[in-house]
Amino acid sequence: MVLLSLLSYVFIRTLGLVIAFSAAAALLFIILRRFHSLRITLLLCAVFIGIFIFFYVPNGLPRGFGSTSFITSYGPAGSPGLPFGNIIAFFRHFGQFEQVKDIARNPNDIPPPITRTATTTDHVSITAKEVIGEIAPGVYQNYWTFDGTVPGPFLRVMQGDTVVVTFHNDATSLHSHTIDFHAVIGPGGGAGVLSAKPGETKTLTFTALHPGLFVYHCANPDPAVHMAHGQYGLILVEPKGGLPKVDKEFYVMQGEFYTTGLLGQQGLQIFDSDAFLAGTPQYIVFNGRTGALTGTSTMQAKAGQTVRIFFGNGGVNLISSFHVIGEIFDHVYEEGSLTSPPLTDVQTTLVPAGGATVVDFKLLEPGNYVLVDHALARIDRGAWGVLHVTGPANPAIFNGVEQPMAGH
Repeated sequence: MVLLSLLSYVFIRTLGLVIAFSAAAALLFIILRRFHSLRITLLLCAVFIGIFIFFYVPNGLPRGFGSTSFITSYGPAGSPGLPFGNIIAFFRHFGQFEQVKDIARNPNDIPPPITRTATTTDHVSITAKEVIGEIAPGVYQNYWTFDGTVPGPFLRVMQGDTVVVTFHNDATSLHSHTIDFHAVIGPGGGAGVLSAKPGETKTLTFTALHPGLFVYHCANPDPAVHMAHGQYGLILVEPKGGLPKVDKEFYVMQGEFYTTGLLGQQGLQIFDSDAFLAGTPQYIVFNGRTGALTGTSTMQAKAGQTVRIFFGNGGVNLISSFHVIGEIFDHVYEEGSLTSPPLTDVQTTLVPAGGATVVDFKLLEPGNYVLVDHALARIDRGAWGVLHVTGPANPAIFNGVEQPMAGH
């Protein structure tokens, strides 16, 4: 299915090119027959080619693959497009990419709270791997991942710990990758140390000086392009003494994906650097794909329990307005700060691109609680999930018969 869509993509564009050149040749033949003048023929051909270049090249070619040859950028990376050589390599080596069944990181996949009081040395191993996965049913794209999922693994250390990171870039990758840890004090967040070509392994040692919830992401040029392919995650540096105890914890990250195909278009989708620069993603999702947090077995809790959500925004362009419909956050650790007094009784909290927050709240009533980005049009692009709460009803708090909601 994926390979077929890739071949269709190449075939359609090749066919379009053949038709365009055939039409040009036919027009040239007609001109030669009509005028019998080499000077006039050459002049008209020059006009035709000039119009073709003026209208087609600046507008048609960049959208095809986002090749660096056609995109102007003033960033240090040179261009947000994909190098044309990498595009050719992608076609040649398509069969070597792993096709993962589910790209989404399970929101329950989170290490337990730290109970020790003494600092230690934490050993962390992460592998960058480029894979093919579904962003929506029947819609495929080339993800760049940490450990094969989006987001990458949730890392949990304690303030003062020494952290030893072993970073490996899988040999099947077509690009160099690295990690910039927002929790690291040092140049590039360690990105310059961990930068690895396909097949290489690099090591970084740092001390977790500041408590908080921090984003980590790939920072190889262009960093935003790597993040727009799915390379981001969260690292929690617990303050000494830990966080207040809760019954359940969940790991959720919002991300944006930029595809040449329209929303819902089936088959393999190619990265659209024009939409990327404009900040107009086709898909805005939680945990890597549409529907990642909607299954009945993903986010489960019981009435009476207190839950905590570690929420990050992988971006790369949009601010998230995180909200849980039918709940009020008892505490919001704004922008991931764990030492500042938390906000209380909050309905919606802003999470900047490349930022994070921690929210907790007590569940008092069973039902389905929908997680959203409250820029609500983004729900239609995939930014929603469900927290399923079971247990006895509490009529003193909520009393009524829930009816199916009507459509438009």
